[in-house]
Amino acid sequence: MTTKPKARKFRIRRSATAQQAGTGASQTAPGNAALAPDATPSPQGKQTDTADAPQGETPPEGARIGQVASARETGSAQTVDDIRKEGLTGRQLRMARRMAQKHGLAPTSDFDAVRLLRVRGIDPFQRANILELVATDGRAETNPAESADAAQSQRIQLPQTMPIARQTLPSTDISPADRRAEEIMAIQRDIGRRRRRKLLLLMSRLMAFVMLPTIVVGYYFYAIATPMYSTKSAFLILSADGGSSGGGLGGLLPSQFATGQDAIATQEYLQSKDAMLRLDGDVGFRAHFSQPWIDPLQRLEADASNESAYSLYKKYVKLGYDPTEGVIRMEVSTADPAVSAAFSEHLITYAEERVDELSQEKRQDAVKTAIESLDQAKADRRSAQQMLVSLQEGSILDPEGEIAGIRSLISTVELQMQEKQLALNIQLNNARPNRARVEALESEIDILQAELTRQKSRLTQATEGESSLASKTAAIQMAQADLSTSDLVLQSALEAKRQSEIEANKQVRYLTVSVRPLPSQDASYPRSFENTILAFLIFSGIYLMISLTASVLREQVSS
Repeated sequence: MTTKPKARKFRIRRSATAQQAGTGASQTAPGNAALAPDATPSPQGKQTDTADAPQGETPPEGARIGQVASARETGSAQTVDDIRKEGLTGRQLRMARRMAQKHGLAPTSDFDAVRLLRVRGIDPFQRANILELVATDGRAETNPAESADAAQSQRIQLPQTMPIARQTLPSTDISPADRRAEEIMAIQRDIGRRRRRKLLLLMSRLMAFVMLPTIVVGYYFYAIATPMYSTKSAFLILSADGGSSGGGLGGLLPSQFATGQDAIATQEYLQSKDAMLRLDGDVGFRAHFSQPWIDPLQRLEADASNESAYSLYKKYVKLGYDPTEGVIRMEVSTADPAVSAAFSEHLITYAEERVDELSQEKRQDAVKTAIESLDQAKADRRSAQQMLVSLQEGSILDPEGEIAGIRSLISTVELQMQEKQLALNIQLNNARPNRARVEALESEIDILQAELTRQKSRLTQATEGESSLASKTAAIQMAQADLSTSDLVLQSALEAKRQSEIEANKQVRYLTVSVRPLPSQDASYPRSFENTILAFLIFSGIYLMISLTASVLREQVSS
């Protein structure tokens, strides 16, 4: 015969000591608490009995008085054992106990709280139930009576429908820390978005203004540009005397410095338009660069002006002078290596002719003064000679001999006069001189006196239409002196001319070729890689300058 257990009512009260003990027990073994029995009689007149409660377990604090209403609840020891075997943690058991308290249940243990909640159809470990438990706990702490009523009213019975007026959306209120974190995250995302946009704009500008033009230039140099073959040659100008200029400081200068002016003049001539026109007339410079198979940027138009051709000439004919060595280096580039070598040969020929012309001009300048002095000396001597001849033709041939003869005759006449005068004096000293003899002597003396006067007048007095013999003699002597002086000047001029010619021969310059021009087998231009890198650097520099200028202007305008 099965006896039906009587319905008993338990009253569980936690004392302060039991609470402390329960707290310590919960730290050591979660879900278990010390129970303090109370023998206070129930309203039905029965005492409380704690024999049925598991040992070591304490009901939750503030647990309500519960009644076992059915045999299913009283005979659930096997169900509690099954819950124990689930291996629930202390945290889960405490949550189940609190949730059972929230729903007005009176479990005898934490495991019994789980059992009672499951009997009611409530899952104590569901997330929604846990959040609702946390929300109601705050209100229960402030007012326990109200929290109990709220728990009784919010008891969930499954199945049920959700109330329409209840707010079921998550709360929009967040903590300041979360709000600050969200704002910082939003700022970081905005900064990242701006950086990506600016980086994209920068890459677009670099692609448009730097990379694309560089690609175009590289494509031209690698695929379109006509290869140019260069021919290199070197020559220098030497002097006949090894660089000396006749002595002094000029003899101490080396040859490269002595011929530096000639080398510079030759270089300027080869780079002039005159050389270009001469080369065009001899080998057809314009015709070569006007061929249709040359790329458009390097091709010369058929009807191009001389200025355009000269610009192309300066681009493909390059000369350099090394003053320390005195060497002129020349590089000629054309689309055909044989034509490049021919152009170089003709230009070297032009340089040789130019050097010869320069040395010839120097030689002529050196002897020009000597030649002029010699011509003047010759003219002066010729004039003096002609004067002497004219004087001799107009008078006696030898005036000095004539004067000597007259002087000899005067001396003879004077001697005879002295003899006759002596004879006359002898006759006059006689007491009775011979009148006839005296008159004869006086007549002879008078004749001799007249002859002496006449001869003396021949020397000093001029006759009609003629000058005196003394003046003729003086003119002839002066003409002879002028002639002698002209002879001396002419002799000096001849010596100066000879010396000037010797010095001029020392100033002779000649051109020697140290490196002969030979056709090249490989193209020297264009240098595709170097030119592409150079174009990239140029475009980058231009973009950088424009960007800096725009930034400065923007800053000035904004300020």
